[in-house]
Amino acid sequence: MLQEASGQALAPWACVPAETRGRLHAEAPAPTRSDHQRDRDRIVHSSAFRRLVYKTQVFLNHEGDLFRTRLTHSLEVAQLGRSIARSLRLNEDLVEAICLAHDLGHTPFGHAGQDALNECMQEWGGFEHNLQSLRVVDRLEERYPGFDGLNLTFETREGILKHCSRANAERMEQREPGGIAQRFLRGEQPSLEAQLCNLADEIAYNAHDVDDGVRSGLISMEQLLAVPLFARYHGLTLAQYPALAAQPHGERRLLYEAIRRMLSDQVYDVVAATQARLAEVQPADLQAVRAAPPLVGFSPAMRAESIVLKRFLFQNLYRHPQVMQTTDLAQTVVRELFAVYLARPQEMKPRFAERAHTATDAAALARVVCDFVAGMTDRYAAREHARLTGKNLLSTP
Repeated sequence: MLQEASGQALAPWACVPAETRGRLHAEAPAPTRSDHQRDRDRIVHSSAFRRLVYKTQVFLNHEGDLFRTRLTHSLEVAQLGRSIARSLRLNEDLVEAICLAHDLGHTPFGHAGQDALNECMQEWGGFEHNLQSLRVVDRLEERYPGFDGLNLTFETREGILKHCSRANAERMEQREPGGIAQRFLRGEQPSLEAQLCNLADEIAYNAHDVDDGVRSGLISMEQLLAVPLFARYHGLTLAQYPALAAQPHGERRLLYEAIRRMLSDQVYDVVAATQARLAEVQPADLQAVRAAPPLVGFSPAMRAESIVLKRFLFQNLYRHPQVMQTTDLAQTVVRELFAVYLARPQEMKPRFAERAHTATDAAALARVVCDFVAGMTDRYAAREHARLTGKNLLSTP
């Protein structure tokens, strides 16, 4: 019987550690850890993972000490992912590894930085943070004498690559025949563990953006009560604790409890809806999962309510004038940094300057600059921009 670290038997459709499709560079197995536990440990010890503590979610790193960062977000995603994986008898260690690695390629300044860098790279293939996360673990980390990157297993790398255009998939398939891009060409699904990580990411950021949005003062509890999903748990909390709203700091406790209940019910919904789909499809093994439609997901009712919440956050938080003003400044920083480094690559850190010196064409040089800018933290990007341009667009400590 196949066992997970928790002692629970893995489901027939789970990714079995002993049956991994392996690594790009062969390595002897570790004596005390499965391959997917080893992946997780390599990710946690990577430089890119440490930099996530200074990369933003919605609010820039210097705007407050208690707002989520990419690091805290990744930890929350991993916690949700493991909880759901355990209920579904999936490979928890693989889920944790994917969740912890999924944002390693994110730029400084969140989606604002990503959009600006994609604009800068349009002439040379664009920029997409999922592909960059894969690039980080496959090439940019420099920790081992025998290979570039972290040399993660196929299953972890597949989970990191959530999205991929056909053009990018074809280029990747040429470099790695039968590799992680092949499913995009065949129209197949990834493992259930990878599907789960995608959903855990969504659940986590919806919940913590509600929390950070209220904490920042940009959205109010009154506004949130127009969102049915939040309003339901707010009402249930007040019904059980009617005196809470009148207590000192009671509104904060009310917010936290409503979010906690919302998170819990979404987890229970995913487990129940996924179990129902698995019972209907009855995949015999992992290959049957790949040939089936997506199996991990919300029920239709919860999906509809989640979409309403996402739209609310987009309109009232992500598009809030204060956020948009900062977004515009952050994008200017990224664009101007890219232009300066493209013209003067010697201004980059030595290992990137050396790569730029050996670049064979404009596309290769631009990709080096892209790698350097994408790896920056919020505060390093702001300081470098001030150093190179003499302008202080984003106040940093």
